[in-house]
Amino acid sequence: QRPVLLRSLLLLAVLVAGYGYFTLLIPDMATRLGHLGLFCSVFTISMYLSPLADLAKIVRSKSTRCLSFPLTVTTFLASTSWTLYGLQLHDPYITVDPLLQVPNVPGIITSVLRFWLFWQYPPGPDR
Repeated sequence: QRPVLLRSLLLLAVLVAGYGYFTLLIPDMATRLGHLGLFCSVFTISMYLSPLADLAKIVRSKSTRCLSFPLTVTTFLASTSWTLYGLQLHDPYITVDPLLQVPNVPGIITSVLRFWLFWQYPPGPDR
C-alpha cells in the first residue's frame, strides 16, 4: 500500500508543479499554451506506451495474458478519433507535430502493435 501511495503523491506533485509553472512562471498566453500542449502530449504518449512495459514478458512467455484487449481497442479508437479531430482543427498538439512527433499517432501505432501481439501470441487458457 505504501509504495502505491508514494507514487501517487509523486505524480500529484508533478501535476501541481506543472500547474504552478504554467500559471505563475509563464506570463505570455501563447507561450503558456505551447508549453502546456507539449506537457500534455508527453503524458498522452506515456499513457499509450505504458501497456507495452511488459513487452519482454509477453515475448518470453508467448502469451498476451498481461495485456487487456478491451484497453487496446479503446486506445485505438480514442487515439484515432483524436487524430482525426486534430487534423480537422489543424492542431499539432492533438494530431502530430512534424518536429515533436506527438501525441495521438503513437497511440495508433502502439495499438496496432498490441493487436499484432494478440494475433501472434494468444492469451492462453488463464484468460
